[in-house]
Amino acid sequence: MSETTPNGYIKRWWKEAVVYQVYPRSFYDSNGDGIGDLRGIIEKLDHIKGLGVDVIWLSPHFDSPNADNGYDIRDYRKVGPEFGTMQDFDNLLAAIKTRGMKLIIDLVVNHTSDEHQWFVESRSSRDDPKRDYYIWSDHKPNDWTSIFGGPAWTQGPDGDWYLHLFDPKQPDLNWDNREVREEVYDLMRFWLDKGIDGFRMDVIPFISKDKAFPNLPESLSAKPQYVYANGPKVHDYLHEMNCEVLSHYNVMTVGEAFGVTLQDTPKLIDERRQELDMIFQFAAVEVDRGPDGRWKPWNLPEFKAVFTKQDQALDIHCWPTFFLSNHDNPRIVSRFGDDSPQWREKSAMLLATLTLTMKGTPFIYQGDEMGLTNRNFTDIDQFNDLWTKNAWKEEVASGRWMPEDFFANQNKVSRDHARMPLPWTAEGGFTTGKPWFALNPNHETVNAESGRAIYDHYARLVALRHAEPALVYGDYADMAPDHPQVFAFKRTLGDTAFLIALNFSSQPAAFDLPDTTPRLSNYRDAPEDLRPWEALIYRIK
Repeated sequence: MSETTPNGYIKRWWKEAVVYQVYPRSFYDSNGDGIGDLRGIIEKLDHIKGLGVDVIWLSPHFDSPNADNGYDIRDYRKVGPEFGTMQDFDNLLAAIKTRGMKLIIDLVVNHTSDEHQWFVESRSSRDDPKRDYYIWSDHKPNDWTSIFGGPAWTQGPDGDWYLHLFDPKQPDLNWDNREVREEVYDLMRFWLDKGIDGFRMDVIPFISKDKAFPNLPESLSAKPQYVYANGPKVHDYLHEMNCEVLSHYNVMTVGEAFGVTLQDTPKLIDERRQELDMIFQFAAVEVDRGPDGRWKPWNLPEFKAVFTKQDQALDIHCWPTFFLSNHDNPRIVSRFGDDSPQWREKSAMLLATLTLTMKGTPFIYQGDEMGLTNRNFTDIDQFNDLWTKNAWKEEVASGRWMPEDFFANQNKVSRDHARMPLPWTAEGGFTTGKPWFALNPNHETVNAESGRAIYDHYARLVALRHAEPALVYGDYADMAPDHPQVFAFKRTLGDTAFLIALNFSSQPAAFDLPDTTPRLSNYRDAPEDLRPWEALIYRIK
């Protein structure tokens, strides 16, 4: 019989966990070749363990030609040589387990690399047995576009067209082929039998395609993901995956639900449906995005409304996640805080407080605990990201954007902000060689050593969350939804309640605070009103 909370949630280890994402290429280089690697993660595991987190999410470590930084997999059962060997992976997994943590890895099975042996065989001949592992057509069936820009169809050597919802070097698998699904389930068992504790599933709602291939609705042509995420058999395939593989292991799953609306979310995560445990909803990190994906100003009430809507849409059978950062998003201090020297530390602590007291399993991205910021890009050659480079070709070369406007936008939205190597010291400290991608020029003042106070604040918050079930399972209520500066909310479980008060501003804010000492604060003394970027946690009953 499963244990339940006073408000009806079934207790699960992954609901109570705090997850830390490692992007291995940029974490720590152990051998001086300029690329972060698995041995580097082992060397820095005590840094992660010191935060008190429960789970490490390891971004792709597989063999890949790296057209999309590892999300184009050439061999699912091989470690990328730049990251080390399978023995290094086994040693990493053992070291994580020894420290009492768990490991989840990326499952990237909407597409493979075009260098994967399956695709090499598939494109070799129309009669090849692997032809039906991918989606081919003797003509260009529709106007679908790639998420990275340009058409989603590319012509192969025999004149037929193959589908790729991302880069041409990332052909989509044909999930309607039972043999493909069996291949996926087998590779999942390969890693689960090694002892990993689950998967983060890359763009998993895209796996089922409407083979009628209708054109994109005009209203969704700028956001095709809302078409791609609604394939006719996606729930059949996820339920099958759960029954045939996941249900046989005590693991967690979290899907990258790109294109999934809040209304459709329960179809993926309602535990009675036996599909996924959780998904990443994107509404919070899209609050500063316009319909065309470009940056737009945002305000706190609309940001807060995201969480109220989510809470109202999900019942006790649906468990949310909480994240503001990952390898696909800019740095949170620059995005939602204040990255000026005066307020960077305080706003980083405030965002940590929000992340670790909000309802849902929290995900921390490497460098959040250091208070890392965006950088100022001034030249297209400074970027690495395929998405940005494709946008430059489409937007600037065509004359739709002036270069200065393009850079201003990318300095707000680029994924490269989060992918720069971690600065462990004022000297850099990432590698003894030349880093694969330039460190942020501000690493002399913004690094792991200078961010120690932020790190310690994260650790205190994780410990508090672990000690207080109300901060995990407690009901959520926004106490000041229209306040332009203050995000204040309650978490209540049975006879225990917490008030979290956050001043999302570089100006003081008047707010009625409890006449008690806060349980945790990012300032040293108790306030009368909320000071700039102040974060307070009160136990109110």
